[in-house]
Amino acid sequence: MAITSINAECLAKMFLAGAKHLDATKEWINELNVFPVPDGDTGTNMSMTILSAAREVSALKNPNMAALAKAISSGSLRGARGNSGVILSQLFRGFSKVIGEYQELDVAILSDAFQKAVETAYKAVMKPKEGTILTVARGVADKATELADETEDLVVFCEAVIKHAELVLSQTPDMLPVLKQAGVVDSGGQGLVQVLKGAYDALMGREVDYEIEGEPTGSPVKISSRVEEEIKFGYCTEFIIVLNRPLSDREEREYKAYLESIGDSIVVVADDEIVKTHVHTNDPGLAIQRALTHGSLSKIKIDNMREEHQEKLIRDAEKLAAQQKQEQAAAEQEEQKAEEAKPEEPGKKFGFIAVSIGEGMNEIFRGLGADDIIEGGQTMNPSTEDLLQAIDRVNAEHIFILPNNSNIILAANQAAELAENKDVVVLPTKTVPQGITALVNFIPDYGVEENRKAMMDEVAHVKSGQVTYAVRDTEIDGRQIKQNDFMGIGDDTILSVGTDLAAVTLEMVDAMMEDDAAIVSIYYGEESTEEAAEALASAIGEKYPEVEVEINSGGQPIYYYVISVE
Repeated sequence: MAITSINAECLAKMFLAGAKHLDATKEWINELNVFPVPDGDTGTNMSMTILSAAREVSALKNPNMAALAKAISSGSLRGARGNSGVILSQLFRGFSKVIGEYQELDVAILSDAFQKAVETAYKAVMKPKEGTILTVARGVADKATELADETEDLVVFCEAVIKHAELVLSQTPDMLPVLKQAGVVDSGGQGLVQVLKGAYDALMGREVDYEIEGEPTGSPVKISSRVEEEIKFGYCTEFIIVLNRPLSDREEREYKAYLESIGDSIVVVADDEIVKTHVHTNDPGLAIQRALTHGSLSKIKIDNMREEHQEKLIRDAEKLAAQQKQEQAAAEQEEQKAEEAKPEEPGKKFGFIAVSIGEGMNEIFRGLGADDIIEGGQTMNPSTEDLLQAIDRVNAEHIFILPNNSNIILAANQAAELAENKDVVVLPTKTVPQGITALVNFIPDYGVEENRKAMMDEVAHVKSGQVTYAVRDTEIDGRQIKQNDFMGIGDDTILSVGTDLAAVTLEMVDAMMEDDAAIVSIYYGEESTEEAAEALASAIGEKYPEVEVEINSGGQPIYYYVISVE
């Protein structure tokens, strides 16, 4: 039977299903990150972005289309994290502008909404790249426009749109050479496809858990009402097969089909040497026995999800009780404040918000005059809402935001646009050393534009590098990288790879060094020691005697060293 229109109730279910499907596959999407770093986070950022909107949607009671559109747009904009999350939020923003004008949606309206979504998202990115989520979204919109003249059946429409989205996604490695080298499709584009697939499942009436856990803005915590019996498969089972020989395409299909016969939430990622497996099943032994026919196993992890679910219900109940107690105390405190209200202290002229990683880095920013520190960086990108709250906390006429990560700049720009009654300037710093240099070169007697130009002029002279380890085998820019190799990552590419941490770090510094370099700053992380940093500084000083070398405790996770050359 053809479906020719959907109402707000149906669209809300489709959106929630899309959010849950993306969230369920976020770790797989994270693994599509081009750089094999331990904090690839595209899936996580997109999931947290859409779940922020999903919480707003799930809090609505009998919504009309206008209210639903507002919840999707506002929730995703404020919850946006990372570049992929911001682009996803802009797609929802454009989509919502169209659908909010109607009570029911048909193929023609959805086609217009897809086009508006793409138009809005492209405008939000200063230099759009093809081969990314934007390309997949544009493919969706173009196919939707084509289908609007061919069918009124939303089932036919959605099937064809998703099929075309997967086709465009498969072509992204031909558009971005780094994707082809790494052997992956674009992770953001894959995330968008997952959203569409989840929404389609809801349209077709397939069984979907619409429960969204967490706290929508201004609403109490919503505790999941699922009981233990509703968890169909009780054990989350993960392991890696070290293959005796590469799997053929047929063997890989048969292996996946077997896993599907004993469970769900299947993720199988295979190459010539290993197969990473994830399955929810009631008998982990069956999955393990089948896997052993292909090789030996490592990194086996089995979790009892029913037990975890019961523990979570208890934790949620405790959290709700604690929150209600806090809210009551906060209300009493607000009443007391209202009685003792005093005129607000005058704000200062300039304020600074810095995104930082590690307590050592935080202290450096505070010492340089940062008014508010947001813990974030690569491991956990702050959301637009996090940045807006920081803006509210800083009592200043003009506020500079230092994102200190290329994946946070778009969210910072979005926060600056949404901020009310404050002048917010985003300095597009891409690394912590760049942010430190910007603050060092702030001059209180200058105006906003003079300071912006002066700080960014100095930032342009900073070269940054970070040392971490690889989480998988890959090839980037002709470099063969093995799992657990150390990597020195520069501003644009990988500068060094090897099995010796000190040697890799020194090679990275060599690649960063220039004839006019004057200062090398070393920030050692929580996995490094001051002694190791001093030995590194000594080696750099011996090789480059004309350069001053500074050592600082950064305390950053995941990265052994963050180093700048100026």
